[in-house]
Amino acid sequence: MSDEQPSDELQLDSYGAVRVLRLHRPQARNAMTGTLARAIAAALDAFEASDAWQVAVITGDSGHFCSGMDLKAFTRGELPWDPVRGFGGLTERPPAKPIIAAVEGYAVAGGFELALACDLIVAAENAQFGLPEVRRGLVASAGGLMRLPKRLPYCLAMEMALTGDLLPAQRAWAQGLVNRLTPPGQALTHALELARRIAEQAPLAVRTSKAIVVQSATWAADEMFARQAPLADPVGRSEDALEGARAFAEKRAPVWRGR
Repeated sequence: MSDEQPSDELQLDSYGAVRVLRLHRPQARNAMTGTLARAIAAALDAFEASDAWQVAVITGDSGHFCSGMDLKAFTRGELPWDPVRGFGGLTERPPAKPIIAAVEGYAVAGGFELALACDLIVAAENAQFGLPEVRRGLVASAGGLMRLPKRLPYCLAMEMALTGDLLPAQRAWAQGLVNRLTPPGQALTHALELARRIAEQAPLAVRTSKAIVVQSATWAADEMFARQAPLADPVGRSEDALEGARAFAEKRAPVWRGR
């Protein structure tokens, strides 16, 4: 279902509780501009503020995800950043709710950094990932160099960072970077299936589970449970926790309220 569009460069759709953001600059393989970055940030702000959407999917138009920063715009002094959410309106402040990247074709440079800022990646077999910034005298400073070693083996991440070489989808899937590998043209379809599966779960529990997974990466071993408690304990006392138990006992589907 198509919604009112905030920008010619970003298309928004809703599929039940799933919000879809589609980059729409096919003439430039969806390269990122300042206009597009701010449109993505505004769309994510609305996504987070609404109880109607529980999961977001970000994808690209015309067979590619995103080829990174629009270098022509960069030479004119345009920077594809949002002042709060960073590059592409996403990389420095991903949403608290889950977000999935549905990747076809190129996800390179800032485009790969967008995908890495997402919680899950669904990729078509023709997808290619890479950080070629070193080939252009730049550094992948929108999170790619920091996130990639957490998602791939260190030596492979370092090789990609230092050579700028591309990683084909099949190898990315084999290394655990990609959650689902699909035939070309079907990344969004499979991402929506995964998003709907997540959206079926209790919203408060899902958001808190994401927060714990993300934040616990920096927790010391002797502090982990103490730091988890203020996040997890309120979920255990929530209306949804009681509803989940009742629904299980009564052999029916739960009705979540997000509280």
